[in-house]
Amino acid sequence: MVHPLEKFSYCPVCGSEHFEVHNFKSKQCRDCGFTYYANPCSATAAFIINDRQEMLVVRRGKEPAKGTLDLPGGFVDMGETVEEGMKREIKEETGLDVHDIRYLFSSPNVYMYSGMGVHTLDMDFLVPLHGDIPTITAADDAAEALWIPISEVNPDDFGLTSIRNAVIRFLREQGA
Repeated sequence: MVHPLEKFSYCPVCGSEHFEVHNFKSKQCRDCGFTYYANPCSATAAFIINDRQEMLVVRRGKEPAKGTLDLPGGFVDMGETVEEGMKREIKEETGLDVHDIRYLFSSPNVYMYSGMGVHTLDMDFLVPLHGDIPTITAADDAAEALWIPISEVNPDDFGLTSIRNAVIRFLREQGA
C-alpha cells in the first residue's frame, strides 16, 4: 500500500527535503522535528427515504465515477458538525432542507481525488421524508436526482465502492 503522504516531499514547516515516513500514517522532518499525521477526513452519505419506500439517489456529474449513481453527501467542512455537513450537502445537491437525520453506520474509505488517495471516514445517515414528496433540484456535483423504489435499487449501479458497500449494507439491514 502506498503511504498516504507519499506525494508530500518537503516539510510544511521548514521546507526541508528530509521529510520522511515516521509510521503508517505520519511523516516527520529530520531537521526541525515536525510530525504531520494523515488523519481521515469526515464524509457523509444520506439514505433519503420517502413514505412510498423510494430512495433518493443522484447521478454523479463529476469524476470519479461520473455518470454513475451516488447518494447525496460529501465532505464535512472545517468548523461544522457531521450533522451540519450532512444537511448542507443534501441542500447543495438536491435543494432539500432536512431536519430529521439519523446516524446509521460508518466505514473507512479511500477517495481518489486528483490522483491522490484521500483517506475518509464515511458516516451514513437515514433521512426519512414524510408527507408530500418535495421538488428535487439536482445541483452542485449532482447531474440528476431521482427516486428509485428500494426494491429496485441495484448496488452495482453505484460507481464508488464505498457507496456501493453502504447501499449493500443498508439493503441487507432493511431486509430488502
